Amino acid sequence: MEIKKISKNIYEIPKEGGMKVPGRIYAGEGLMQNIEKDKTLEQVKNVAHLPGILKYSIALSDAHQGYGFSIGGVAAFDMDKGIISPGGVGYDINCSIRLLKTNLTKKDILGNQKKIAEALYRKIPSGVGRGSKFQITRKELSKLLEQGAKYMVEKGFGEKQDYLHAEEEGCMKQADASKVSERAIKRGIGQVGTLGAGNHFVEVQYVDEIFDKEIAKIFGLEKNQITIMVHCGSRGLGHQVASDYIKKMEDEYGFKNLPDRELINAPIKSKLGKDYFSAMAAAANFAFANKQLITHWIREEMKYLFPKIKIDVVYDVCHNIAKFEEHVVDGKKKIVCVHRKGATRSFGAGRKEVPEMYRKVGQPVIVPGSMGTASYVLVGTNKAEELTWGSTVHGAGRIKSRGAALKTLKGEEVKKNLSKMGIEVKSGSWKSLAQEAPEVYKDVDEVIKVVGELGISKKVARLKPLCVVKG
Repeated sequence: MEIKKISKNIYEIPKEGGMKVPGRIYAGEGLMQNIEKDKTLEQVKNVAHLPGILKYSIALSDAHQGYGFSIGGVAAFDMDKGIISPGGVGYDINCSIRLLKTNLTKKDILGNQKKIAEALYRKIPSGVGRGSKFQITRKELSKLLEQGAKYMVEKGFGEKQDYLHAEEEGCMKQADASKVSERAIKRGIGQVGTLGAGNHFVEVQYVDEIFDKEIAKIFGLEKNQITIMVHCGSRGLGHQVASDYIKKMEDEYGFKNLPDRELINAPIKSKLGKDYFSAMAAAANFAFANKQLITHWIREEMKYLFPKIKIDVVYDVCHNIAKFEEHVVDGKKKIVCVHRKGATRSFGAGRKEVPEMYRKVGQPVIVPGSMGTASYVLVGTNKAEELTWGSTVHGAGRIKSRGAALKTLKGEEVKKNLSKMGIEVKSGSWKSLAQEAPEVYKDVDEVIKVVGELGISKKVARLKPLCVVKG
């Protein structure tokens, strides 16, 4: 495959054959070497074949192989000629990050890490298929799917400011619960308020460094302050929505003219395309509500340990999602369908989608590292709207599969090494610790350096872990 270096941190796969646009990879040389080890570049090229794709098929600096699209993949489609693809959204719809800020400092937590990790692990159900102590009727779940985090707040699990500090204000209004199958409902009804497994976590951190004092102040962050990060998604419900609509699209359209059957899709304006978007939006709302209940339980448990604690939401960002957004195409503003698969929206100052309290500077972008490395708070930029459809990275990005990690790492050793670093970890299994060890991820500092040099997001603060609850 031909790959041209366009400039520092920008590589291109030239348009050829059935490609409708070139591929663009935004990565440094070291990260590019990791990206070339799996099928990421092939997936970037395949996405470029899809009908109605605009400008480029994009991979960001944390990109690695996924289902259909690479994880770290971004593409935008024309509303009339374009498609919507479950492989461009992902199975864990709205797998996403919520950042909480507190009035505690690092010295309040030191020495209490084990107690905190165990308390949060007891409070928040985690693990594959693990059920929730929160019970909800079928009728109530339909309301939750259409109202998202707002539903939970109205039920007394949080504050209005929580969802006002979230992408879409914690609710995608296009959601339609009737487009979600009974099987998906059954899988999700007992999982509201659960972490799940894999790379999902609750992490107690402290602000290690401030890079932009003015923006950090607007975000409410200061040095040595305790923050809490929640990473989870739509659980079994979202996974089933993806499976259901992949099957429906296969039955309706088949694989003719597709370079990869995992890129099955439907025209955006077709009935099936509209139905998928409405079901995807409902699954996204499940994820918003899920994080809202987890936030409530974190408040309850942390208040028991620290009676004077105050916990507020900084921001809640989506990862695996498709959105209808206004962007400039050929010098004109138009609505397009942006797929972000393992990518974060990174809108700059002035966009109406950014909460009013942040609109003068741009939206907060939250980028987790791994259990033993730093995470970052960035701010979105107008440059991202020019280069990447207003998108940036969503994390460090894997360099080893879960299977490969298990061959070389032991969970007991991972826990011991993290303990030496002053990080307390609580997990349901040694296996999950091995699969999510810091060594299986790219260097998050390098990933952040690249996005800063590109100008698609800008560093505001660095956070370091003190205790982690893993799914």
